[in-house]
Amino acid sequence: MSEYIVIGTIIAAFAVAAVLSYFFTPPVKNFAHKVGAIDVPKDARRMHKKPIPRLGGLAIYGGFLCSILIFGQLDETMLCVLLGAAIIVALGIFDDVLALGAKLKFVVQIVAAAIPVCISDLQIGLFTNLNPLSDTPFVHLGILAVPVTIIWIVGITNAVNLIDGLDGLAVGVSSIAAITMLAVALLTGNMPIAITMAALAGACIGFMPYNLNPARIFMGDTGSLLLGYVLATVSVLGLFKFYAIVTFVVPVLALAVPLSDTLFAFCRRILHGQSPFHADRGHFHHKLMDLGLNQKQAVAILYAISATLGLAAVVLTTKGSIRIALLILALLIGFVVCAFIRKSVHKHHIDVELQEAQEAAEAAEAAEAAEQANNAAAAEAPAQEVNDEQTH
Repeated sequence: MSEYIVIGTIIAAFAVAAVLSYFFTPPVKNFAHKVGAIDVPKDARRMHKKPIPRLGGLAIYGGFLCSILIFGQLDETMLCVLLGAAIIVALGIFDDVLALGAKLKFVVQIVAAAIPVCISDLQIGLFTNLNPLSDTPFVHLGILAVPVTIIWIVGITNAVNLIDGLDGLAVGVSSIAAITMLAVALLTGNMPIAITMAALAGACIGFMPYNLNPARIFMGDTGSLLLGYVLATVSVLGLFKFYAIVTFVVPVLALAVPLSDTLFAFCRRILHGQSPFHADRGHFHHKLMDLGLNQKQAVAILYAISATLGLAAVVLTTKGSIRIALLILALLIGFVVCAFIRKSVHKHHIDVELQEAQEAAEAAEAAEAAEQANNAAAAEAPAQEVNDEQTH
């Protein structure tokens, strides 16, 4: 296949998914209102102040599916992935409308993950041996390949769902992860994966104008579970299988933000004697907000971190001057992010100190005014008594 045809197909897959996702979103929003799929703010974890419709993931799914059916390679593996994705979307729809229990969702996710793993042999058969003392370059999983792959898919599916806490966060991080996998697929000559990731990234980008702060619609579990599922299955298909030198590191870097956030959340909850699935306000985006950042700033920082780690993943697949240039760019982005966080935290501390000083001054003025009022009342009391005596 000609290089120009490949690039043209990838651009077309991205554009079709983006356009369809964009135009699917308004009718999906109306449908969400009709079926009552509305997110009402009812606890401190939610950052929005008014009810907002969910189900936006249906628009992402529509754009992605149409693009794949037009441009994708519909072999047995991809058909199994699409079947599993359809099950995940159906699960998300019911959850957005009816708020299903965690156990039921977990079982359905395992079923959806098992379809491509067991039917089409989509498995993590080996990955890079991280033991520097070993002479064996790869670790072969053998009979553990099936359960490990299912755990990976279900884990990533839920990891993306867990970071969906700020306007535009999950869809943007997923877009960056998809673009990272697209770049790695191009560099390793895996065109079917490149087209699939172009379609997913395009569907996310088309939905983003409606989901960025202030969001007009949330993608809900329909979208976050779908994005996590597709990223997880395609990472197995495209990265674990086709880039053996760094089969473990590349997908982990591409999905580092949701993975690390989920890992820290589970550890934090277990250490506090809670269920690992217990909802709390301790995610990365919550911590950034607690530092004094607003939603847009917190999301921008997590975008930058995802992009930096994505660049690092791409660096591992390149050589020579390209690798050096990408590494420098990643370092620059990291430096800018650190400087921005430091500046924002410093400004937040100053604002807090000024507010405390202002509140203390107002309290002192109120106390002084109260004291003056008391003194005036005390001075008037004897005079009133004299007047009363003269009257009698």
